[in-house]
Amino acid sequence: MKNIKIMYLLLASFMLIFSACDPIVEEDHLSDSTTVDGVQLVATQSTPGGNKVTLKMITPGITGYWDYNLGKALTNEVTVVYPIPGKNTFTFVGSLGSQFFTKTIDVQIDKLDTPLEQDWYDLVSNNTAAGKSWVFNKTVNLWWYMAAPDNPGGYMNSWWDANNCCPPSDSNGKIHFDLNGAANYNHYATTTATPTKGSFVLDVTNKKLILSKAPILGSGRAPSDNVYTIISLTETEMILYAPKTNQGNSGWTWVFKPL
Repeated sequence: MKNIKIMYLLLASFMLIFSACDPIVEEDHLSDSTTVDGVQLVATQSTPGGNKVTLKMITPGITGYWDYNLGKALTNEVTVVYPIPGKNTFTFVGSLGSQFFTKTIDVQIDKLDTPLEQDWYDLVSNNTAAGKSWVFNKTVNLWWYMAAPDNPGGYMNSWWDANNCCPPSDSNGKIHFDLNGAANYNHYATTTATPTKGSFVLDVTNKKLILSKAPILGSGRAPSDNVYTIISLTETEMILYAPKTNQGNSGWTWVFKPL
């Protein structure tokens, strides 16, 4: 009997020791500070119908960013000089607390009364709705050629002057940019061919041109993400560079002139 009592005492001691080692867990559950309907977006134009637009998300406790179609602003408020007339939809992407959401706001732009950055006019012309066409600049010796990878500063150093050897099948084609209701980009295999229609983003700050849904001329050496470094963009010249082609073994350079 004495041995049994000792065993019970030992068992009780072990239970106390192990229960003392159990971690104390406090479960924090994320909760939403509001609903999507409660998130308030505000758009203010500097003039009625003007293209300088300030976008704000003014609901407390919400964090997120603005997608204004031509770029993203990692903030609750951003002012953009928007280049496209018409009804434009801007998107706020944020978190309510326990879930992510998107919400949009429409802005009607009737006039481009705030000038765009010059790169826009160089790319699409001053008549932004009509736009501008570009072709390979065959007046120079090198207009589509292999260059060093990951080195925009070395874009002129030809590793292989492919245009003099094996020009692309659409070397006599054209590409066209306009802002007629959207950032429109079209590829023509020849100057009279039916276009392949797409869109574009001009990132003036980072000197990038991003093409979507339609290829560039000479797309056999395009980067896989269709993001091009702008080496030069003037009224009479556009030089684009890909840090890596879709084959991944070099960079590539495109030299264009207006049609």
